[in-house]
Amino acid sequence: MSKPKLLYNRDEMLKLNIEVLKNRCDVTVLDIAKIAQQQQSKYYPNIDINLCIESVEKILTFRDVFHHIQFSAEVDRLAQEKMFKGPIQDILYYDLGLFGLDETLGLDVARNYGAIGQTNFGDIDVNKHGIVKRLNDAGKSGGMVHTMMDDIVGAIAAAASTRVAQVMNEDLALENPTYQKISLFDVKKRKR
Repeated sequence: MSKPKLLYNRDEMLKLNIEVLKNRCDVTVLDIAKIAQQQQSKYYPNIDINLCIESVEKILTFRDVFHHIQFSAEVDRLAQEKMFKGPIQDILYYDLGLFGLDETLGLDVARNYGAIGQTNFGDIDVNKHGIVKRLNDAGKSGGMVHTMMDDIVGAIAAAASTRVAQVMNEDLALENPTYQKISLFDVKKRKR
C-alpha cells in the first residue's frame, strides 16, 4: 500500500482549490475577485480587476485556506447526499441560520488579514455580495447544499479585498517623495 499524499505545494493547492470551487459550486477566481473589487471600489474607484484576481489566487495558496475549502466542500457534498445522521443532517441541509459553524470557519479564513479581513467578511456575509448571494439562494431553495461554501467563498473574497487595500496603500506610500527604500541589511548596519 502506498503512503497517502498529505502535503501539497502552493501550486498544487491553488489548482485543487480552483477545481473544488468550480466543481462543487461553479465559482471561479473571477467571481470572487469581483466581490473584492466591489468592496474596495468605494475607496479606490479605478481598481484593477487583475489585482483582485492576483489577491484571490494568493489566498488560495495558503495551507489553512486549502484545508478550509477542501473540508467545507466535502461537508456540503455529504449533507447534499444526505450522508449525515441525526439532527446535523437537517441543520446542514437546510442551512439553519443559528448553526454558526460555517461563519466560524469563514471568520478563520478572513482572519488571515486581521480584524479588517473579519470586518470585510461580516459585510459580505450579511449583504450577500456577488456570487455569495447565488450560493446562499441556491442552498435555501433545496437540492443544493452550500451551507459551508457560501461562507468560505465570502471569506476568501474578504481576505482578497483586504489584501487589495494593503497593496493599494503600499503603492500610495511608495509615491511619497521622501520615501527611502531600505532593506533589512540597512537596518542591521544602523544598529551597529
